[in-house]
Amino acid sequence: MPLLAHLSELRRRVTICAIAVAVAGIAGFAMSDLVIAAAAEPLRHLQGPSLTGLNFTRIGEAFDLRFKIALALGIVLAAPVWIFEGWAFLVPGLTSRERRAGLLFVATAVPLFFGGVAFGWMVVPQIVTLLAGFAPAGSTTMLTASQYFDFLLKLVVGVGLSFVSPLVLIALNAVGVLSGRTIVRGWRVALVVIIVFSAAVTPPADLLSMLVIALPLCALYAGSAVWTWLHDRRVERRNRSES
Repeated sequence: MPLLAHLSELRRRVTICAIAVAVAGIAGFAMSDLVIAAAAEPLRHLQGPSLTGLNFTRIGEAFDLRFKIALALGIVLAAPVWIFEGWAFLVPGLTSRERRAGLLFVATAVPLFFGGVAFGWMVVPQIVTLLAGFAPAGSTTMLTASQYFDFLLKLVVGVGLSFVSPLVLIALNAVGVLSGRTIVRGWRVALVVIIVFSAAVTPPADLLSMLVIALPLCALYAGSAVWTWLHDRRVERRNRSES
């Protein structure tokens, strides 16, 4: 395909993803009350040296908050669509064997993403309890709703994306773009990327939240490095036996 055809195809795929996120976001906006109630639940049962509550400091902050929740839920609920469209954009340039590997990638990436989102949601109460416990006795922790939900949504979606990242490396290795040896040797670059990514999706100066994302990412990267290295060994043995 010529360059303009590739750009047209990319625009079509991005448009489909945007429509899917928008439709899912409408459903997310309708569910925003449930999400706000569920997300604020850890604060109601918080036991520590300080009192904690959510506060709206601007007249339009409540609407902004619902819009953020709708966007985050739109991205999460539309995950099967944008993961599939990302794979489908590459399909014309892949062989039949690589297409089968891509189907397996999509089928695995979707539950992994949802599993990461669920994991991020489950660890939020523990993180909130731990961080609020550092406040001095008798103090009041004033949480603005937008700051709290920025922290929560970035953490949940970031953990979801982090669970998919090793599959990208495995897929690139399966189609011959990255060797297992390159992935193993690139651990220093990967560590820097993981730290930067973890810091980007968590609040500033929140080291604990950053570690919650960074440590599983490091473990997943190590697992993908071992997987791709073993895959290359199997391919080399098969090639030697056929030659």
